[in-house]
Amino acid sequence: MHYEYRQGRLSVEGVDLTEIAEACGTPTYVYSAGMIRERYRAYDAALAGMPNQVCYAVKANSNLAVLAVLAQEGAGFDIVSGGELFRVLKAGGHAASVVFSGVGKKPDEIRYAIEHGVHSFNCESYAEIEVLNRVAGEAGKIAHVALRVNPDVNPVTHEYISTGLKENKFGIDISVIEAAYAHAAAQPHLKVTGVSCHIGSQMLDSSPMVEAVERVVALVRKLQASGLPIDHVDLGGGLGVKYREGEQTPSIAAAVQAMRQIVEQTGLKAVVEPGRSIVAEAGVLLTSVLYRKNNGGKEFAIIDAAMNDLIRPSLYKAFHEITPVLESTAPPMEVDLVGPVCESGDWIAKSRTLPTLNSGDLLAIHTAGAYGFGMASNYNSRGRAAEVLVDGDTFRVARQRESWDDLVRGESL
Repeated sequence: MHYEYRQGRLSVEGVDLTEIAEACGTPTYVYSAGMIRERYRAYDAALAGMPNQVCYAVKANSNLAVLAVLAQEGAGFDIVSGGELFRVLKAGGHAASVVFSGVGKKPDEIRYAIEHGVHSFNCESYAEIEVLNRVAGEAGKIAHVALRVNPDVNPVTHEYISTGLKENKFGIDISVIEAAYAHAAAQPHLKVTGVSCHIGSQMLDSSPMVEAVERVVALVRKLQASGLPIDHVDLGGGLGVKYREGEQTPSIAAAVQAMRQIVEQTGLKAVVEPGRSIVAEAGVLLTSVLYRKNNGGKEFAIIDAAMNDLIRPSLYKAFHEITPVLESTAPPMEVDLVGPVCESGDWIAKSRTLPTLNSGDLLAIHTAGAYGFGMASNYNSRGRAAEVLVDGDTFRVARQRESWDDLVRGESL
C-alpha cells in the first residue's frame, strides 16, 4: 500500500504515478486513501475497549475527499475555524463528534458551531470563556467546554510548532488553571466537561506527551474533587512522522498505549487529535524539472513546484525525501531543487544528491500529505496545485488545478 517502485515506476496502491502526472499535469498532490485508513485504524485499535474518540485534526489536510475517507471510518474532527467545520459537514462528518480548538475563535464562528451542535469547545483564555458564554446565551444553548491547559512541558520540536511552553500563545498556564475552571463553571451558559492539552507537533519522542498526560490527570482529580463534572480528557495530537530515511518515530500503538495506561484508570473518555501522523506519509507532491542551471559551479534544477505549493522547506527548513518517479541509474549529482517564485527562499531541497536530472524528469516529494496544500498560496499569481486521491486501482481528481480566472475570482477593478 505504501509508495514503492514497481517495474521501475513509483506507484501507490494500484496506481502508477506517471499515469497521474500524464492525466493531471504537475505540480499535483497525490494522497493514498488506503494509507489514511491504515493510520486512522491504528489509533482506533489502540484505544479500543475504553471510552474514546479519535478526532482528526482538519488543519493537517482539509481536502473534502480526505475528510470523507475519515468520516466514513467513523472519525471525529478537531477544528480551529468555522470554515473547517463547514468542510467537515460538507464531507459527511457529524458535528456531535467535533471539538472546536484554537486561540482566536470569532463570535460568528462560535455561533455557527453552537447552532450545529459541536461536541465541545477547547477554550484558551478568560476572554474566550466570557465570549463563549455570551454567544451561547444569545442562542439559548448550553455550550460544553474544556479548558486547554498549558502544562509547561517541552515537546522538543521546532519552535514554530511548539505549543506547550509558557512562552507559547496556547492554553492557560497550569499555575492558574483551577481558578480559570472556577470562573468557567460560574458562567450560566457553559457546562465544564473536560480538560484539554496539546503541547506541540512532529514529536519524535512520545515521553513529553506522557509527561503532559500525567499532569492533566492530576489536574482532573483536583477538579473532580471540587465537584466539576469532568467526563473527558482531550490529549491533543503531535506524534511525529518520518521525513528522512532512517529517522526513528514512535509507533502509534506504543505512544497511545503509554498515554492510555494513565487515563484508563480514571474511567474518563479519551479524545485524541492526530493530524500529521494520519495523512503526512499518505501524500506526495509530484513535480517536473523545467530547467537545469549551473551558476559558478553550483547546480540548480528549477522545478514547477515552488514555495507557494509547499512552504515547509522555506518556512521550517524542513526536509522531504525526493525520488525520481522513474527509477534511474544515471550518475549522481549534487543539486539544489528550486522553484519559479522570485525569492531566494523559494527552494524545496538544498545540496541534495539525486540521479542526474534533465528537463521533463518527474520527481516525487514525499511525506507531503500534511501541511502541504493546506498552507499553499497564490504568491506570484500562481494557481494552486491539483489534488488527487488514489483508492485501490483507481484515482480521481479531488481538487481541480486553479486557473487564471480562479486567481481573480472575487476581485474587482
